[in-house]
Amino acid sequence: MRKYWSIIVATLTCALLSINTWATDNAVILLYHHVSKTTPRLTSVSPETFRQHMQYLADNHSVLPLKQVIEALQNNHPLPDKTVVITFDDGYDNIYDNAHPILKEFAFPYTIFVNPPLIGEVNYQLNWQQVKRMAKENVSFANHGKQHSHMLTKEAGESQQEWLDRTMQDIDDAEKILQQHLGYSLKYFAYPYGEFDDQLKRRLRAQGYVGFAQHSGAIASYSDFAALPRYPAAGVYSNIQTLEVKLNSLAMPVSDVYMKDPKVMPPFHNQVVTFNVKTDDLSPQQINCFQNGQVLDKSLSKNTISIKINSITQPGRHRVNCTAPSMQKKGRYYWYSQPFFMATAEGNWLD
Repeated sequence: MRKYWSIIVATLTCALLSINTWATDNAVILLYHHVSKTTPRLTSVSPETFRQHMQYLADNHSVLPLKQVIEALQNNHPLPDKTVVITFDDGYDNIYDNAHPILKEFAFPYTIFVNPPLIGEVNYQLNWQQVKRMAKENVSFANHGKQHSHMLTKEAGESQQEWLDRTMQDIDDAEKILQQHLGYSLKYFAYPYGEFDDQLKRRLRAQGYVGFAQHSGAIASYSDFAALPRYPAAGVYSNIQTLEVKLNSLAMPVSDVYMKDPKVMPPFHNQVVTFNVKTDDLSPQQINCFQNGQVLDKSLSKNTISIKINSITQPGRHRVNCTAPSMQKKGRYYWYSQPFFMATAEGNWLD
């Protein structure tokens, strides 16, 4: 009888581990810019709505520092279920005026990605005195480049290698300034406008940086740490009902992605993205992929998904989002996003 009980306990333990792995190897990163009523609506959330977001997080999630979450996932250490990280891009002074008091009230840690040469030099940016005060109050600061520019832009006559070297030098210079002022270097870099190409991403990884982008999705130990997704939470994305679905999302276990480069050139027609997905908690047959709200055609061969991308003709930032419901946790969805970036015919990048 004791033998049979041992078998039953071992079986139940394996089952519980299987059920919990997807929840503890998972986190969601939120992205904000402005917390203000007077800044561009596309990248802004009002202080009242921001407080609503924070109250929801306090009631339903574990908010942890970015560094703790990244290191846990990189080292396969478990996280609390429904872990969330709060980040800001650009270092606007309204973060200090409007967001920081609310975040202090909730005792939430957060990270701001800044352009160090702009700190204290532009009237709508934080100054170094504010930065150092915030650094003592649960706030970390990370790299957003020297200037908030489109990093995929080449200078006149510049070769691909020259562009790549210049761009990485820009990132390294910004990191050194941060270290000089704050005494630490996280080597976390957020791509301005979320834009990157395959070469920049590979170079960033090779030089020991973790990269953060602006496409959608949760993160896990198997995510691409050179271009981690973050959910925008301002403007049209600030509605708490739709944000709730994203906050409860799970990183889709995607591997072997076949996509030449997120930087695409016109004409972009008849392109296919292929990836593998495998987990006991989702059915590949239930994966649906969307582009501009339209369901994309897909084909399935065992665990390999192929999706046909609609033509992209307009310059700007585009993305395809793929989701599938969790079989074991009702109301939670696996999420995978593939961004695309297209310049104008003249080679310029749109704000």
